[in-house]
Formats: sequence, C-alpha cells, structure tokens
Amino acid sequence: MTSAAEIAPRIDHTLLKPDCSERDIRRLCLEAHRHHFATVCILPHFVSLAHEQLRNSQVRVCTVVGFPLGANRSSIKAAEAELAATEGAAEIDMVMNLAAFRSGDLALVKQDIRSVVRSLPSGILIKVILETALLNEAEIRSACSLCREAGAHFVKTSTGFGPGGATVEAVRTMKSAVRDHMGVKASGGIRTLEQTMAMIAAGADRIGTSSGIDIIMETGS
Repeated sequence: MTSAAEIAPRIDHTLLKPDCSERDIRRLCLEAHRHHFATVCILPHFVSLAHEQLRNSQVRVCTVVGFPLGANRSSIKAAEAELAATEGAAEIDMVMNLAAFRSGDLALVKQDIRSVVRSLPSGILIKVILETALLNEAEIRSACSLCREAGAHFVKTSTGFGPGGATVEAVRTMKSAVRDHMGVKASGGIRTLEQTMAMIAAGADRIGTSSGIDIIMETGS
C-alpha cells in the first residue's frame, strides 16, 4: 500500500489548532475533497462551515468532544456530540475521562463513553481518544475493553496535545485488544509516509494527521 489512492481514504485531514480561522477550514475542506481523504477533523465551532463546504463531497466531517482533556461531565459531552451531529458531523472523536480512569473509576469511564454513544443517531462513527502516552500496556488494553463495552466504534491514540503522540507499540497493543471488533486510529506526530505505513502495518485503520498532503505527495502518485 504505497499509492495515494490507497492511503488517502485512511486519512483524517486534521486541523485542531486553537487559532485556526474560517479561511483555514475552507482550505482544509478543499484539500480533503481534492485528495479524497476520509474526513476533515476540526474544532466544533467549524462543523457547520465544513458541512456546507463538503456538501457535494464524499469527505465526512469529524469533530472532537471533551477536547483535549476529557474531563467534562458526561452530560456536557453528550450535548456537545448531539449538537455536532445536528450541525453535520458524521464522526465524533471524544476524549476518554483519563482522570476517572487513573482514579480506578472504570464504571464512570464506561458510562461517560456510553452517554455519547446513546446521544447520537445510528450511522455516526464514535472514536475514543485514550491518550496512550500516559498509559502503560495493561491500561491501554483495559481502556480498549471499556470502549468496546460502551459501544464505541474506534479507539484512537492521542489528542496531539498530550505528552506524546502515536507509537507503533501503542497501535499494535490497541489492535491486539480490539481485534476486528473496533477500528484503530493513530494520531499525533505522524508526518511522513514511512510513519504512516508503520502505523498501518501495526493495525491502524485511520491516520489522523495535519500532514496529509505531504504524505500523499511522498507516494509520487
């Protein structure tokens, strides 16, 4: 898998910088449409704009919930996800409640994810960001199990705002934990074709990156 046509549908073309503008989002959408990326992954503020820009495209709109710390109350996360869906988001990347997880309150973590799942109509893809740089292997496996039990569709490595991004080891652990029951999204610090291919080989189904154009250009196709 080294052609642009094979890699592009796996890429979530991402722009989550706090100072991004409408002009940046319009450009992001144009790029995603031109290169046939899976989604644009953007801040909630821009969901309506991206939905309008991509109305005649196969590119889906993805946004974030409880971002970047995951510490919001479940009711807030659910309301945030529901509003995003009404504005045109087809995919939701929510941040797991890491504080609750590290405190051992696994029931709350599962309920938190389930509250978002239940707030959304069928057909909306839900990915849960684990922030794997802060977890050991056993904790990653435990978090993946909670996400599956709560009804999420994907587990995702990182917000990009934590102490580290995606690693091959974390992706491999996640894939081993979820097998074919869920998808795996690698995100955070992926900037080259070599990194992309390594993540896919480790089990990543999606790649979240702000360097999608550069990665596609590296394929030479």
